[in-house]
Amino acid sequence: MTDPVTHQDGHLGGGEDGRETAVVLRPLGLGDLLTGVPAIRGIRAAVPDHRLVLATTRALAPLAALIDAVDEVLPAVELEPLDWTGPPPELAVDLHGKGPASHVVVAGLRPQRLLTFDSPGYPGPTWYADEHEVRRWCRLVSEGLGVDCDPDALDLAVPDVEPPVRDVAVVHPGAAFPGRRWPSERFAAVARHLAAAGLPVAITGGPAERELALAVAAQAGLGPESVLAGRTTSLELAAVVAAARVVVCGDTGVAHLATAYRRPSVVLFGPVSPARWGPPPRAQHVVCWHGDGTGDPWGTTLDPALARVSVAEVTAALDDLLART
Repeated sequence: MTDPVTHQDGHLGGGEDGRETAVVLRPLGLGDLLTGVPAIRGIRAAVPDHRLVLATTRALAPLAALIDAVDEVLPAVELEPLDWTGPPPELAVDLHGKGPASHVVVAGLRPQRLLTFDSPGYPGPTWYADEHEVRRWCRLVSEGLGVDCDPDALDLAVPDVEPPVRDVAVVHPGAAFPGRRWPSERFAAVARHLAAAGLPVAITGGPAERELALAVAAQAGLGPESVLAGRTTSLELAAVVAAARVVVCGDTGVAHLATAYRRPSVVLFGPVSPARWGPPPRAQHVVCWHGDGTGDPWGTTLDPALARVSVAEVTAALDDLLART
């Protein structure tokens, strides 16, 4: 398969090369993209000769192009019509949600076949609220297209870029919402522990998280050179994780990058159960969680379950993990 093509202008037509087309919708966050990879591979197995187009956010397009099952990436905006020209695709799959708001996006392409979860006007497999995110989409594809879908097929190609650092302990203190953000002083204590153990530490994050990362570095006694937050592209961040000694973070996209590259990781959960969003049961991934799954993942204050995760628990998990790996 040739490298995927990203259409930066957003326009894409179907069938220019004579092949049937399959369009897959998943314009969400990084974790959503990566947990959808096994389902995307299942779709590829179901239609091996189709041109598979993944509609995802413009920010995630470089990472989406690393999925070996994808031929082309179409920049998309959540719940907005796709900028599609040309003939209707043969197959369109909604990997976004349970509908109907996202179902209308793929139905608007007028595909010959449409696969969605069941909702009024859209027959399909049943949605189960407590199902793990990876298995949910694998089941949609397996039931809807009649193919085996391996939920452990989460690997992502390593970007063809040189990471700014290698063999570091990645500390990622940010999260999309405060309810999922472990206190910065605790991340600093963990970073200080890792540095004292002789590991170089890199504190990662997006541009909006640079001040948080600098604060963690300062509290840990590390210099600003340890802060990568706001200084890496998405591909460089992925490359850093792929080359990391260990990753410690909350329930964020970086945790899923650690899974995709099979790097040792300690992941801190709070309002959301790891039974729904956690890493697969591999020895190199450790979960810290003391909740019941009833918290608010969009909460504006620290979730009580996440607050119960202690520094000592995390450092002990890291020490054990590093000793084993």
